[in-house]
Amino acid sequence: MTLPDPLLRALQDPGPRPLPDEAAALLRTLDAPPRLAAHLRLVHDVAYELVEWLAVRYPELQLDREAVLFGAATHDVGKTAHPCELSGPGSAHEEAGRDLLLAHGVTPERARFAATHAAWTLPDIGLEDLLVSVADKIWKNKRMQELEDLVIRRLAETSGRTVWEEFLALDDALTAVGEGAEERLAFQAAYPL
Repeated sequence: MTLPDPLLRALQDPGPRPLPDEAAALLRTLDAPPRLAAHLRLVHDVAYELVEWLAVRYPELQLDREAVLFGAATHDVGKTAHPCELSGPGSAHEEAGRDLLLAHGVTPERARFAATHAAWTLPDIGLEDLLVSVADKIWKNKRMQELEDLVIRRLAETSGRTVWEEFLALDDALTAVGEGAEERLAFQAAYPL
């Protein structure tokens, strides 16, 4: 009896929501490491939770939901070209990921997340980019106050509520999402590099 392909398992095993078809197909084309596919599923799943929360709390918010979800599903795709960054530090995967997505026909508007997910201090960064960055942190319950403050300010501008009110709301939402970190870390660790 042969075991199923580890990449296919990482993409299809029960657990986090499946990746968008385009993202999953790209990972298969690139023969992505299974752990990377698992990580992308987890960040995508958390991004889904965040955009759902935003849709309920901020119905007036102009947000490209599909861009956030695609960005979360592909933000680390450059690690296929820089596999040492799967288990260690590095940022070479960011521009490489954007370039790789562009080379595979992804539009610049959607490919940008690979380059911006760790660059939230750029002056023209959009809310969608910030949300991908938050999802990439909170999946493992890592909190980044500077990043969260940027989101809070955007939400306060949209809602007309105070920054403090938006802080409390976002903090509650991220705390709730963060509570699943242990299970998410176990899911990711179940797949080989």
